[in-house]
Amino acid sequence: MGQLAQGRRVGTDLTPRATEQPRPAFIWGPLTGLGICAALAALVIDQAVKLWLLNVYDIESNGAFAVTPFFDVVEVWNKGISYGLFWQESELGQWALLALKIVAVVLLWIWLSRITIRLSALSLGLIIGGAIGNAIDRVAYGAVFDFAHFHITTSGWNFSWYVFNLADVAIVVGVAGLLYDSLFGDHAVKAP
Repeated sequence: MGQLAQGRRVGTDLTPRATEQPRPAFIWGPLTGLGICAALAALVIDQAVKLWLLNVYDIESNGAFAVTPFFDVVEVWNKGISYGLFWQESELGQWALLALKIVAVVLLWIWLSRITIRLSALSLGLIIGGAIGNAIDRVAYGAVFDFAHFHITTSGWNFSWYVFNLADVAIVVGVAGLLYDSLFGDHAVKAP
């Protein structure tokens, strides 16, 4: 039998091994894995649909198509950011937008490493995945591929929403989740 020291066997160490390196707190937190899963899901779905539309369906050759009377799949190349803001034709401008996106992803990741609420972790993961999905487009094509177009047309009225993609959807859902959590979550500030 081994020697006992304060109720434990000598040689049985319950602490991490000396060879294991602890993860820095600004990189990994309690729910970072959950956020990464959400980011990867958003990224993979976004890129898979874009690649299918561009390479399998070949939207450039076959053109737009109606899915419903109010939803079309189209081909739009966005050289700006959301809703076409800050449109950049120059290569320098495109790289500046990419650099801004990289900084945003790093800051969001640091925030994610500090999160202790599941909804916030999922939301930040969706935002990160969407941002990376659009960044991949910017590097691969020089612009972001947008394809989803909602519209309503009647005899006297026409409404056309901005063209967007699934990365944009992930970002919007992520922001909505963060807003919901900050306004209605258990830790939200309540009026007295």
